[in-house]
Amino acid sequence: MSEVLIPLHALKGRGAATRIAHRFERDAREAFDDGWDTLADEAPGDAALPATQVTFEDAQSALTHNDSPDIYFDYGLNPYRGCEHGCVYCYARPTHSYLGLSPGLDFETRIVAKRNIAAVLARELAAPRYVPRMIALGTVTDPYQPVERELRITRGVVELLQRCRHPLGVVTKGSGVERDLDLLAPMAQAGLAAVYVTITTLDARLARILEPRAAAPWRRLRTLRTLADAGVPVGVSVAPQIPFVNDDMEQVLAAAWEAGARSAFYTVLRLPWELAPLFRQWLALHYPQRAARVMARIHEMRGGKDYDSDFATRMQGSGPWADLIGQRFEKACRRLGFNRERIALDTGQFRRGAAQGQGSLF
Repeated sequence: MSEVLIPLHALKGRGAATRIAHRFERDAREAFDDGWDTLADEAPGDAALPATQVTFEDAQSALTHNDSPDIYFDYGLNPYRGCEHGCVYCYARPTHSYLGLSPGLDFETRIVAKRNIAAVLARELAAPRYVPRMIALGTVTDPYQPVERELRITRGVVELLQRCRHPLGVVTKGSGVERDLDLLAPMAQAGLAAVYVTITTLDARLARILEPRAAAPWRRLRTLRTLADAGVPVGVSVAPQIPFVNDDMEQVLAAAWEAGARSAFYTVLRLPWELAPLFRQWLALHYPQRAARVMARIHEMRGGKDYDSDFATRMQGSGPWADLIGQRFEKACRRLGFNRERIALDTGQFRRGAAQGQGSLF
């Protein structure tokens, strides 16, 4: 008897449809119908949707050090591993493989919270050898994903940085950043904070399947306005650009400008490691008619491959299609007025002693 593969079904509220195998697994598995019709009549909605599980870990270090020439920050900090937003395109998904977990459903349902990260950061900031540089919060997973509402780990980090007068940049899709305006607004007035909100598309239907548990596009625009009205410098990320999927870059930039954003940046889709087959699954589920065309354009921008890690091209790609996206971005930014002034944060106010709870001597 021949094996019949069970067709995939999209899962409501999740970006991935399967627990795709991670690259360190020795065995590959595929589901199939065993001939007893056990699954033949089962509707996609009958199975229980995977619930989010949160586990805790004690971090050994807080800051990651960046020396990549195509990334603008020196230090990154991520309070969580995994991200419930479930963005199907997230380049961080393959990092779950190091935990022995799937970059697919596990990445968005098995969240690891670094419960002691504020204390570890305080120790690192207090070290005599520490040189203050802007810390980018949320460079891998979102610091304001849903679980933060209860755990408040990100808030603990921001409270520490405010006390130390340390510059901070936040990248998020979560409207929860508004909760911390009582900290971020005074920091911004002192030249110590800026927030960048990612808006991939204004199409609510597309956003629901592309980044299912992130704030809706209109809600992110309102977050930009709320932050801007409070005096926080805000920017917009229109990343990633995916050919023939999110094609409203100019409209997103115009809406973000109207909401108060004054800086903007973008990247094109990148598909490292397990993300490539995962994204193909998503295309097959949601855009089967155009899947081949989307992947052809991605390969065109990546030298014929799913991904090219070369620093010179990994963010914007290469070739005619990548050039076209870049030209669209630059023309829209010039027309609207984006990036005329760089957001500069002040490292000179840093108070090392405050990291250990000491009062200022001056």
